[in-house]
Amino acid sequence: MATFPLSFVLRSPCLSCGDIRSSSKSVTVARCNYVRRVTGGFGKMDGERNLVCGDDAKESTSASHQNNRLRVFATSRFSVVQSAKKVLSYRFLTEVGGHVKVLIERKNNKYGVNVDVSSLQLLGHEGRLVMVWGIFRSDSSCYMPLDFLSSIVDRKSMTTETPLRGPAVELDFEANLAPFYVSFWLKYRSSGGSQSLEVRTHRKTNFCVPVGFSSGYPAPLGLSFPADGSINFALFSRSAESVVLCLYDDMMKPKPALEIELDPYVNRSGDIWHASIDSGIPFVSYGYRCKGGRQEKGDKLVVDKVLLDPYAKVIGDFSGLGQLCKEPAFDWAGDPRPCLPIERLVVYRLNVLCFTKDTSSNLPNDISGTFSGIAKKFKHLKDLGVNAILLEPILPFDEQKGPYFPYHFFSPMKLYGPSGNPLSAIKSMKEMVQRLHASGIEVFLEVVFTHTAEGGALNEIDDSSYYHVKGSEVLGTRYALNCNYPIVQHMILDSLRHWVIEFHIDGFCFINASSLLRGFHGENLSRPPLVEAIAYDPILSKCKIIADSWDPHGTVSEDIRFPHWKRWAEVNTNFCTDVRNFLRGEGLLSNLATRLCGSGDKFLDGRGPAFSFNFIARNSGLSLVDLVSFSSSELASELSWNCGEEGATNKPTVLERRLKQIRNFLFILFVSLGVPVLNMGDECGQSSGGSASYSDRRPFDWNALRTGFGIQTTEFISFLSSLRKRRSDLLQNRNFLKEENIEWHGSDQSAPSWEDPSSKFLAMTLKAEMEGSQSNSESSCLSGDLFVAFNAADQSESITLPSLPAEMAWLRLVDTALLYPGFFSMDGDPVLEQMPGLVVYEMKSQSCVLFEARNSSVSPQPPTPHTTTPPLHQKNKEGESERTS
Repeated sequence: MATFPLSFVLRSPCLSCGDIRSSSKSVTVARCNYVRRVTGGFGKMDGERNLVCGDDAKESTSASHQNNRLRVFATSRFSVVQSAKKVLSYRFLTEVGGHVKVLIERKNNKYGVNVDVSSLQLLGHEGRLVMVWGIFRSDSSCYMPLDFLSSIVDRKSMTTETPLRGPAVELDFEANLAPFYVSFWLKYRSSGGSQSLEVRTHRKTNFCVPVGFSSGYPAPLGLSFPADGSINFALFSRSAESVVLCLYDDMMKPKPALEIELDPYVNRSGDIWHASIDSGIPFVSYGYRCKGGRQEKGDKLVVDKVLLDPYAKVIGDFSGLGQLCKEPAFDWAGDPRPCLPIERLVVYRLNVLCFTKDTSSNLPNDISGTFSGIAKKFKHLKDLGVNAILLEPILPFDEQKGPYFPYHFFSPMKLYGPSGNPLSAIKSMKEMVQRLHASGIEVFLEVVFTHTAEGGALNEIDDSSYYHVKGSEVLGTRYALNCNYPIVQHMILDSLRHWVIEFHIDGFCFINASSLLRGFHGENLSRPPLVEAIAYDPILSKCKIIADSWDPHGTVSEDIRFPHWKRWAEVNTNFCTDVRNFLRGEGLLSNLATRLCGSGDKFLDGRGPAFSFNFIARNSGLSLVDLVSFSSSELASELSWNCGEEGATNKPTVLERRLKQIRNFLFILFVSLGVPVLNMGDECGQSSGGSASYSDRRPFDWNALRTGFGIQTTEFISFLSSLRKRRSDLLQNRNFLKEENIEWHGSDQSAPSWEDPSSKFLAMTLKAEMEGSQSNSESSCLSGDLFVAFNAADQSESITLPSLPAEMAWLRLVDTALLYPGFFSMDGDPVLEQMPGLVVYEMKSQSCVLFEARNSSVSPQPPTPHTTTPPLHQKNKEGESERTS
């Protein structure tokens, strides 16, 4: 029997039945109370609804619904209209001319189905018109049994013949029987019996209408809850031949309780498949089956696979499907968003799981390695002087490959919530953000929108729309997202807005950002639509947006000038490269000077140094302590130097050199213009044993913070953070320094040998502008010039500090070659003159120094006391030498 291609399977507790898929006879007849009423038409009903006339559908809106959502979903031959009174109206063109109207109305605990045939020309002739009908769920050719004494029932086909004694007939059904379909056709016999005719639609199919669910709305995508109390589903798929909505009444069951095959004539608008059900129906999760979504040749589509909705906001514990619920409400009242200027940031990159997973965190098991764990450890971040954290990807990901291979973009990984519960993950993440905001710390997310993990839902839903056709050839992965394709761009923007609106995220760092510039065929775009849209989006424009060219697939990204529209910042890999080269005795002084001044070669294009996010070590590659401990041939790309011996050692000279180098790296990071980015664990000597692999990283060892290395390094970072804040006039500029505010020096006060590879010394004087508001003695003390010198040579260097006015004197703030605690001081140590007006300072090899000019009439404060710690080269306990090396 031909019908609309609409089918579903129901195994719901409300039906007192077994497996309905195998037999419709298990449905209890008492569940369907049928009352046949012959009426004279739809006079009253017509006044309560808005029918669509002609071949073209007109818009019908409901004032009771916000956003004036579209109420008409129609093709040129079929129309559906929803009114504000829970009434659905369908109109079918017939094969004999005219049309049949069907009105479905929810009336308390019943559904009324009204069939109007008044427009059929057959009614103008003498004869008998009969409606042959039945209801079905799983199979339109197998109707559910209905034992009605008032009607003639075909026991074989389970259809009912109801004579029409007027232009309309009304059927009533118990609401708890829904959802189901009513399928019917009309039989006409002339009075003499000479003519017999079966009347069906113009497509020669049965008239078929859904009861208990409707066509729904095409927007917004995903799951939504309209004001009429329904639940709306919307899914994009251009290539799918059919889409089946699968509903579950128990997340532990492997098979859905209900399947609704969406009709392209009713449930599709453009490339959006949509449907709506009443919210009272007891289902807990949902997913989709898509036939024909994958277009790759040679792929065998697994039709039985139920796919996660790409827009699902809550993912189930066990099923991995979207939950049929709203996101839990959260009280954001009083959330003090820091809204820090970008040039004032000090960023700390961390992994949610690794940060507090180790037992050394002393956190309860249910919150260690979670968002709640980060909130508990906020004091450590404050002690470092950090005012922004950058979270490695927290979106659901392939656990075998790691967080840089996501498969979903609208919910946090349930692993990061207490007890691994998805709702608790959402709640605890919001609580973490709120707690950090209250401490003045912003929260940024690393996001990956250039590729997905294998086996993700997007590949089955619509492979040809979501992915690059030549991803493997151009981008190194078959699952490369086609970011600048309209629907993918729309999804990414929706995801970013969701994190800002629902989770109060302050910024995003886009991993493998150069791939965001690719067109459909892998070509480079001069104005990539997605990058431009993010820059001008009214919500995202208030966030920090950062491009990071690192590619988790390991392919070498091309050096492409990133289009920015004066909004995009960038992770500056050139800074890392040039600083590493200088401190291992290679590279040019001109390269170091460029990085110190804010990388004008990259950011002198309408932005400024604050758009440069600088780092020395990151989560991929060698950690900071490994960077000065390993330099085998396999690590050549890391530009590391082992300082004289490979791996762990107890040699004091090697340990001293390594310790100086770590201080030098941190010092250059903080005195350079731009945003310093610290890496989790570098403050306590976290090591991966010389492995540059991301998978070999270890959880954060909180006990290591109490070692000699951990104490002095965290104190040094805290000092540098305070210094940047106090001398923001020179170290935290949004704009480049003026030429007259900086003076460069060689080893003998001559001009530096910029292009001489053998030259390994560079000094600079940063000149403060004395404004009228800084005329008092205290301001003069805090706003004098800064003299900074960097010596990467193997021998000491005698430096002559610039002359100062009589009332000013040089104070040494940093000398990385000195022993702890004397190698840094906030108050400064006086430097004696060698002769009147001349200050000469002996600078050790492989070290950095910082001097500040202050008013000599202002007495310096006593130095801050430091905790006494054992020498770094001693083994205080087993394995400590590896951490300190």
